[in-house]
Amino acid sequence: MIFISMVIIFDLDDTLYNERTYVEGGIRAVATFGEEKFGWNGETSFRFMMDELDARGRGAIFNQWLWSHDKFSKALVERCVQVYRQHIPILEPDEEALKLLSAISKYPKYIVTDGHKIVQRNKIMALDLNHFFRKIFITHRYGLQHAKPSIYCFEKIKKMEACNWHDMFYVGDNPSKDFVNLNPLGVRTVRVLTGVHRDVNAKPGYDALHTIESLKLFPKLLEHKS
Repeated sequence: MIFISMVIIFDLDDTLYNERTYVEGGIRAVATFGEEKFGWNGETSFRFMMDELDARGRGAIFNQWLWSHDKFSKALVERCVQVYRQHIPILEPDEEALKLLSAISKYPKYIVTDGHKIVQRNKIMALDLNHFFRKIFITHRYGLQHAKPSIYCFEKIKKMEACNWHDMFYVGDNPSKDFVNLNPLGVRTVRVLTGVHRDVNAKPGYDALHTIESLKLFPKLLEHKS
């Protein structure tokens, strides 16, 4: 038996699409900026920054790139960040995400996503997912203090739907913040093992109540309310 009353909420990055595609696009935009401004080979710059990403993560990619050219300054780093954030991405939802969203069309659906307001807006526009959802919440529009693990946007959804916490599913990928404050409320939290967090071992109390390897397995969870 499927319960039509359920409200389904999704994370965005690495849940409905592969966020690395956005990161790669942003890094390529910065490489193009370096080529246009300084004459540095764009493909060489792109490969350098991608190697930094794979070796050390996002934290200081632009710093290292500029240092490699003896051009480091805080102003240039800030300009690189601006180029990265303002680039117009070309993104596609995961195939399994599209199939799932179509299959569960009868349910009220929402997105709750963290991140820079312009960045997340551009991602949403590029993915063209708006028609699947009643509302998409970019948490930073309400203040950084309302980013996950804050339940602020989830409370808004609960009020909009006039539902109980246990009538809500939340599907995300990051066990460091996505589920910890929702679990005690009775929200049916679901971790999908995709993206950069797929191999992370969650701290006690931080993991979701359910774990699935792919979104195609999610409909089975809807067959049982308890």
